[in-house]
Amino acid sequence: MARRIYVTTPIYYVNDKPHIGHAYTTIATDLLARFHRLAGRESFFLTGTDEHGSKVAEAAQHVGMSEIEFCDKTVETFKTAWKNLSIEYDYFIRTTSERHKKAVWKILDAMRAARTDDGRDVVYSGYYEGLYCTGCEKFITEKDLVDGVCPDHNKPPEKLKEKNYFFRLTAFLDKIKQKIESNELLILPDERRREVLGLIEQDLPDFSLSRERVRWGVPLSFDESQLAYVWVDALSNYISALGYGDDPAMFEKWWTNGEIVHLMAKDILKFHCLYWPAMLMAAGLKTPDVIFLHGFFTVDGEKMSKTLGNQIDPNDMVARFGADGTRYLLLTQYPFGVDGDIQARRFVTQYNADLANDLGNLVSRVAKMIVSNFDGKMPQPVRQFEGLEALMEQSEALPDSAYGHIKHFRIGNAISEAMDLVKATNKFFNDKAPWVLAREGRTEELGGILYACSEIIRIVSVILFPVMPDKMREIRRVFGLDDSTLSLDHARKFFEIEPGSRVAIDESIFPRLKGKPEEKAVAQSEQERPGDAGLIDIAEFGKSQMRVASVLKAEPVEGASKLLKLQIDLGTEQRQIVAGIAEYYSPGEIEGMKIVVVVNLKPAVIRGVESNGMLLAATRGKELALVTLDKDLPVGAKIS
Repeated sequence: MARRIYVTTPIYYVNDKPHIGHAYTTIATDLLARFHRLAGRESFFLTGTDEHGSKVAEAAQHVGMSEIEFCDKTVETFKTAWKNLSIEYDYFIRTTSERHKKAVWKILDAMRAARTDDGRDVVYSGYYEGLYCTGCEKFITEKDLVDGVCPDHNKPPEKLKEKNYFFRLTAFLDKIKQKIESNELLILPDERRREVLGLIEQDLPDFSLSRERVRWGVPLSFDESQLAYVWVDALSNYISALGYGDDPAMFEKWWTNGEIVHLMAKDILKFHCLYWPAMLMAAGLKTPDVIFLHGFFTVDGEKMSKTLGNQIDPNDMVARFGADGTRYLLLTQYPFGVDGDIQARRFVTQYNADLANDLGNLVSRVAKMIVSNFDGKMPQPVRQFEGLEALMEQSEALPDSAYGHIKHFRIGNAISEAMDLVKATNKFFNDKAPWVLAREGRTEELGGILYACSEIIRIVSVILFPVMPDKMREIRRVFGLDDSTLSLDHARKFFEIEPGSRVAIDESIFPRLKGKPEEKAVAQSEQERPGDAGLIDIAEFGKSQMRVASVLKAEPVEGASKLLKLQIDLGTEQRQIVAGIAEYYSPGEIEGMKIVVVVNLKPAVIRGVESNGMLLAATRGKELALVTLDKDLPVGAKIS
């Protein structure tokens, strides 16, 4: 039996209401928990709120409320947003809860009792003098400032000197490095892993465990004149929610014996990848198994901010697109993990194209033909006819392929493979023209086509359930299916729907949406105009990301005379690509060359070897030449 899995979001700060940045991480975590359950893994999904610190106290004072009143009110906005988005968490942790405080006190006591390998106290007292940014809730250095102000909050920091308790981070850095390099602590994507290892080499100082002047927080268990530093308090939520302070059996089940996966944005990398493992090691606790740090996003090409007025309220999206439409749109904008752009102006176009036209229309056409031609009863399958075998192979491969993507956090790939099967089924349906078969009275063949399409819809409904749980249940009800067969095991099998079972559909699963004037303009601009056949616009071209890469190593792909497997350096990361150039270049010729690579293609498997990118080459007849540079530019340089 697979090891149970514990997946978490970061806890969200309550100084403001939730926006789509919060929603993005939470939806992704909800998807992971649901997908692992489909695979038979027991899963526990945690989210919650970070409610202490100066920013919360200031926000509460600004609106004339006590801190806890302000927290109680703001927390409800998060819970409401998650309910509206069909987020099904197992526990919602609040750092103002008594349960959480007990866990914070317990880990503080454990850290204070700990000693380093050379016998020094892990926790010690001293004075700290430096620049403190209230917005960041942390001390910063002069080099972090831009024109004398914090670049993230556009305010000058305060100069503070106060007595603190410190955590001896320096004593744990080598051990953390070993865990990361051995992948005992797996940090993803690889770019973030290298960033953490780079931080370790920068002679990081010990960090403050407490604050003397802050008054809204958890007091230290051993000195009530000091409050726990906000990150010590906040990070402890991951264990307080599992009973570290009050339920040893639950804690052992999920933390000690489970697989621990933290999801978050990359801005809190240092605290989660260095501070948190060090704290756990000092307390004698297991460190997380995986920390995945996804990138930032812009909205229609601009940074999301209150000033620009482009902070999208997830509740507004739900009101327009529904919970499932919102989830789908946010998860399919760009590859999960990297920086990207949320193209809000295209939401309606994408919703109509993917959900209303492709998926919704397929369900409606198949179900209505069963209702009208077979009295609403599932027809008998026909196990062999032209085109079915290829479609069955694609559908039967989907569950394991999609789950493989999920296990490697390639969320977009799992979704796109399911939607590719939907598109293939639509083509199959159109090619077979069942309306003609119905008119000609070819009932057996008609029934076989409709049964096969129904089966593929059933399989797709399992794979897309973690993305769109409510709509997939609606689709399953159309074909008389319930949650008892909602699993990857059932999705792996064809011919599961019982012939004669009821099929009924009253209304469209995904009704088409009307766009606003500016959205219609975007949709119109994307349509091919007369005389433009084969042309793309600048926006489409701009989606391609090309970089200069250096070939570190090249070797033949076993059993493929035309393929070379290349290890390339992109400056910020190393990748593997497979290219059909073995007839033109030997490994020795290409090693060391600087080439041009498209870096934002979906990963592909070629002859059993994963390829993550594509090099550019020019051909003429039997000649091929790699695209290179006429001047020497560093690896990673952007091609534009």
